[in-house]
Amino acid sequence: MARILAIDYGQKRVGLAVTDELQIIANSLTTIHSKDIFLFLEKYIEEENVECIVVGEPRQMNNTASESAKFVDPFVRKLKQKYPELKIETFDERFTSKMASQTILEAGLKKKDRQNKALIDSVSATILLQSYMQSKSGLNF
Repeated sequence: MARILAIDYGQKRVGLAVTDELQIIANSLTTIHSKDIFLFLEKYIEEENVECIVVGEPRQMNNTASESAKFVDPFVRKLKQKYPELKIETFDERFTSKMASQTILEAGLKKKDRQNKALIDSVSATILLQSYMQSKSGLNF
């Protein structure tokens, strides 16, 4: 099997998470500046066996596209164009940032660390990836 890579795309930062090769565990990978995402992906995909990229789809409570969609949609189109051999999916990312903040708080990190937006983005990507994996397995926790 190959890895699944999750992307929490933002205008400034991109949170990344990845599964192990057996697609059992989702792990935070890193957070990078959004302008560097395609350079990062080129290197990562060259070194690792990736079969699918999941991009967080920004949605509002009424399930319509949020304001952020105007930045995410062009990114997804470019991703599909650059990597036509990979399965590229979008997945609802509602509440991932809030859940990430809560997870970081519950982990007992200091206030300064809890306010680290890069950490929140990478944890959000991990939660996105876990949710995606659960939806594909049919398991609800």
